[in-house]
Amino acid sequence: MSRWVSSALLGAGILALIGAGVAAAPKSAGHAPRAEAAKPLGIGREAKSDEIAGWDIDVRPDGKGLPPGKGTVREGEAIYMQQCAGCHGEFGESAGRWPILAGGENTLGSNDPVKSIGSFWPYASTVIDYIRRAMPFGNAQSLTNDELYAVTAYVFYLNDLIKDEHFELNANSFKSIKLPNERNFRDDDRDVAEKSLWRKSPCMTNCLPGPARITGRARVIDVTPESGKGPKVE
Repeated sequence: MSRWVSSALLGAGILALIGAGVAAAPKSAGHAPRAEAAKPLGIGREAKSDEIAGWDIDVRPDGKGLPPGKGTVREGEAIYMQQCAGCHGEFGESAGRWPILAGGENTLGSNDPVKSIGSFWPYASTVIDYIRRAMPFGNAQSLTNDELYAVTAYVFYLNDLIKDEHFELNANSFKSIKLPNERNFRDDDRDVAEKSLWRKSPCMTNCLPGPARITGRARVIDVTPESGKGPKVE
């Protein structure tokens, strides 16, 4: 299975289905599916090419999907301070309970792992894709392409992935950025590795003996432990 899913494919499929107005024939248990003529639903329309393009903004690990544009670390610093630091801290250290962006190197095997971009994230493309799609918080997709490249470059700079503040990030130079934890991510192979555990006829009702019991409550077991008090990693 792939490690990424194209939002364009999902969005285009939804719009095209609504636009075409096709109703699938229902399937009844124990009966062969009936052949029915497609019936217009009377809602929606076919998706236009510019609407599909609006969904098609995902960026793959190999760089495919990157928009045109460019930006330097130094240009990104000003944008970050104005639009990002209020939540993520001036150095990516986090403000309050907002997500941390930098730090946490060599902590993933500890009792208190810090999952920052430099310590945990797999791909540079994941970073720019998320910033492009969802940031700044409350004003998503307001950045121009040049601003997007610049602020992404600054985030990489905070994680020591870029050393030079004059470094220009663009579609070509982007391919040189490699995140330290990439090697620890792999394809989902459960369809092969766990296939021997699958049941041909899985149990659907009354699968466990006895009535259901409540074994713990979130308030009691504290599912969100305080920093430094997480469970030990064996």
